Amino acid sequence: MKISGVDIRPGNIIEYEKGLWKVAKIQHTQPGKGGAYMQVEMKNLIDGRKTNVRFRSADTVEKVRLDTKDFQYLYAEGDNLVFMDNENYEQITLAANMLGDEVAFLQDGMQVTLELYDERPISVQLPDQIEAEIVEADAVVKGQTASSSYKPAILDNGVRVMVPPFIGAGTRIIVDVYSKEYVKKAE
Repeated sequence: MKISGVDIRPGNIIEYEKGLWKVAKIQHTQPGKGGAYMQVEMKNLIDGRKTNVRFRSADTVEKVRLDTKDFQYLYAEGDNLVFMDNENYEQITLAANMLGDEVAFLQDGMQVTLELYDERPISVQLPDQIEAEIVEADAVVKGQTASSSYKPAILDNGVRVMVPPFIGAGTRIIVDVYSKEYVKKAE
């Protein structure tokens, strides 16, 4: 399916220069002189290369439709991750670097969606939000309430996030997996 260069969104899989690319970040720019464009940061799903490309509204790219299948994450085995097909219970082993930074958010038994291209897994989609525990949080600095007083904290998976001042160590929170941002305190 052809889409305009300015309709590209993070998470889209596009065909560009005879390769499959996953869009990581986008930035819409309207310079004072000239036409608007979309600055797109993307990663090649086959060999892992990253690139930045500018797409104008007149440019069109092929958005690739991938087959999706639900899997359950079982365990890590060295630099590989083992998943189980929810329908036929077959196990599949994938390289951990296929997930990139999101690998830290994998939890035992987590339900994930594998995206397949010609029956070959090329991408793993985690849930958008997960629950994690704060293991370390900086103390609140008195009188710092005038600014947007978020403070750094470290989750039980080692990821560093910014949290509101009332969140302390031992608190369970909901975190956005892809932006690595605090969403809310867990119930």
